[in-house]
Amino acid sequence: MDCLFCKIISGEIPSDKIYEDELVYAFKDIDPQAPVHFLIVPKEHIASADDLDESHKELIGHVFLVAQKLCAEAGLTKGYRIVNNCKEDGGQSVDHLHFHVLGGRSLNWPPG
Repeated sequence: MDCLFCKIISGEIPSDKIYEDELVYAFKDIDPQAPVHFLIVPKEHIASADDLDESHKELIGHVFLVAQKLCAEAGLTKGYRIVNNCKEDGGQSVDHLHFHVLGGRSLNWPPG
C-alpha cells in the first residue's frame, strides 16, 4: 500500500512521534497551524470517515480519549480543537483517516 500515514506508522517515513499504542499513532504536524498541532492516526488503514462502520466505535472513542490525554499533557487547559476532514471537498489530503488536534491559542470560527 502506498499510504503516507501507513509509512509513518511503520517507521518507513520519520515523524515527530508523541504517542503510540496498539490502536493509534500520534505525531506533530509538519506545518503547524497553532502552537500545539498534532495528528492522531488509527493504525488500521481506513480511507476516510465515510468508511467507518459499527466495528470502529471503540477506535473512534479511543481517539478522543487519547486527544484528551495528550492535550492535558500539553497544558491546554483553555481548550483545543479536534478536526477531521472527509474526502476531497472536506479538505482531506491524505486518504487515511486522521484527526488534527490544535490548541495553544484562541481558535476562531469559522476557520479560514
